[in-house]
Order: sequence, then structure tokens, then C-alpha cells
Amino acid sequence: MKKSTLWILSAVAVAALLAGGARWASQSQSAKNPQVPTAAVAPTIELAASDVFTARTQTLSLGIAVSGALKASQSAIVKARVAGELQELTVREGDRVQAGQVIARIDPTEYQARVRQAQQQADAARAQVDIAQRQFDNNQALVNQGFISQTALLTSQASLNGAKATHAAALAALDLANKSMTDATLRSPLSGVVAQRLAQPGERVAIDARLVEVINLSQLELEAALTAEDASRVRVGMTAQLKVEGAAEPVPAKVLRINPSAQTGSRSILVYLGVMGREGLRQGQFAQGSLGTQSLQVLAVPVGSVRTDKPQPYVQVVQDGLVRHMTVRTGERSEGEQQSLVAVTGIAEGAQVLTGSVGAVREGVLVKFTAPSTAANATSIKP
Repeated sequence: MKKSTLWILSAVAVAALLAGGARWASQSQSAKNPQVPTAAVAPTIELAASDVFTARTQTLSLGIAVSGALKASQSAIVKARVAGELQELTVREGDRVQAGQVIARIDPTEYQARVRQAQQQADAARAQVDIAQRQFDNNQALVNQGFISQTALLTSQASLNGAKATHAAALAALDLANKSMTDATLRSPLSGVVAQRLAQPGERVAIDARLVEVINLSQLELEAALTAEDASRVRVGMTAQLKVEGAAEPVPAKVLRINPSAQTGSRSILVYLGVMGREGLRQGQFAQGSLGTQSLQVLAVPVGSVRTDKPQPYVQVVQDGLVRHMTVRTGERSEGEQQSLVAVTGIAEGAQVLTGSVGAVREGVLVKFTAPSTAANATSIKP
């Protein structure tokens, strides 16, 4: 046997011995430290009863969304009709006033003098009429007797007519002076509440200066701008439910008028909804709601429960204690008193659907409901 072959065989034998020894050492170590297999733990989510909505058939009021600020149907700005010093302004914001009630006075001294002046001018003009009348009567008698010509009679007739016209003009000036005197006293044009006080006593105001705003809160209106398509479905007398900021309960409203013209630029059409005044409603409060046009009986769930992070919309349903993703088809939507609802098909009546506040949950996750607190229901028993 050659010497090189002998070396190769020796190397192979040594390698086999080393591999066997390593395997024996590994098995010994495994016997000393055996591995304990771990059981797989399924993920669990803990939910409250409020996190689940029971899908059920209910009436959805389909309609058109409307929104805007409330404003009083009747309002008026009391303005100064004459210039002068504002001597008296007796009302402030929030005060109730009646139609015809005196609310302000402007210094009448100047207008009293104008009335006296106009009266004296009217008296003087009346005296001239009397003189011209006597002159005409005398000339009439002389003409009848043949002492003077007809021309003199015509001249006296013209003088009489001129005196009468001057007297009439003086009476008209007296009427204007009296009106200015009356306008110095300002009265409320309607019954309501003072919304703004825009001047202070002692100020000199000009003609048409704004002094007080009065509004009547017994009838409010909502001016809603709708598209031409939506406005074509609206009819006078339709009802709506409005959520008014600051009001705890929905407020009913009814369509009173529809503007026959579209707005320039936006091409929207204004619809006016009447709201009966009630305690707590104020002009300028923001209101929004739905103008009902149709009612349907459908299976509905909250809009937030329908998820769209997959190719098809789906809802997360609690079934046999696990979360299941079920594909649905959505239909009409409606604004409910508590939350917005949407009609769906693809789930059964009574299905337990997770609300939108829960967020996305992986399918197959175990569901555990938190036990309701009994502390609020416990009653103390006195010995």
C-alpha cells in the first residue's frame, strides 16, 4: 500500500471519530437540559357592552342635510329720523319692549322752534288770503254795477288764487315741522327683545343713525342653501329635525318658503325652515339636521362600524366568541338622534357588530366582555 493512501485513510477515520464524539456530547447535553414545549396562546380583546351594536331592522328617515344659523323672522333696526342730541335711551340689551313703546328721544328744541315758525307763516298766509278775498268781492260788486272793467276783476282773482296757494304751502311746511317734531320721539316698531344698543345718551346722532335693534324670538328661521338637485325634492310643509347648539333635544322645523331664484355664483337655492321659538333658542345659534323626504324599514348599523380598509366594505361581528369579518353592501344613510346609521345587507338580524370606536381587530381574535360594575347598583342595608 502506498504511503499517501495510508495517510488519507487515517484522516478519514479521525474525522469520523470526531463527528461521533460531537454528536454524543450534544445528546448528553440535551438529556441534561430537556426543552419544554410552549403551548400557543390565542390573542384576546376585552370589550365593554357599549362597544357592540346589535344590528336590527328599524325606520330610517332619509333626507337632505341642512345647516345654518337661526335668525328671527321679525327684526327691526330703530334709526334716528332727525338729527340732534340723543337725550334719552331707556332700553338695553335683553330688555323686552312692546310695539309703540317709547324707547328714545332726541332733543326737540330746534324742531319746536320750526313748528312755531311754520305756524306763524301759515297764519300770515291766511291773512293775505282774507285780504285778497275781500278785494275780489269788492271788485266783483263794482263789475256788476259797471264801475270797473272785467280786467280788474281778473287781476283780483289772480291775487286771490296766489294768496290761497301761499297759504297751502305754509300749511304743508307746518305739517313737515310737526312730523319732524314727532320723529324726535322714537318708538319700537314691534314687540320683542332688544338685541343691540348702538348709541348712548348725550351723543349727537345724524339722520338714519342706528340706535337699537329689536328682534322677535317667537318665530325663528333657518336659511339653508341646497343644490338644485336637492331643492327639486323639497316641498313646502316638509318637516325636519334640527340639532341646535346648546339645546339638549332636537328641535322640529318646517319648510315655509323656497326661493324661486338660484344664488349667483354658487347656483344654490335657498330654502327657509321655520322654527317655533322656545326657551333657550337665540338668534345666531348654529343648527344642523336632516330634512326628511322618505322613510324606509331596513337593517341598519352605525356608519362608523362599516370599515373600508379592504377591497370590499365589511363589518366586524362577534360570532361564537370570536371576531369575524363579514362583507356587506351599504345603502341609504340617515342622521339619527344619537348617531348616524347606514342600511346594510350581508349580515343577519341581531348580529353583534363592533362599533367604530373599537378600531380594526384581526379576524379570529377572542372576545372577552368586561363584567358590568355592580357598585352603582348596590344598596346599603341598614340593620
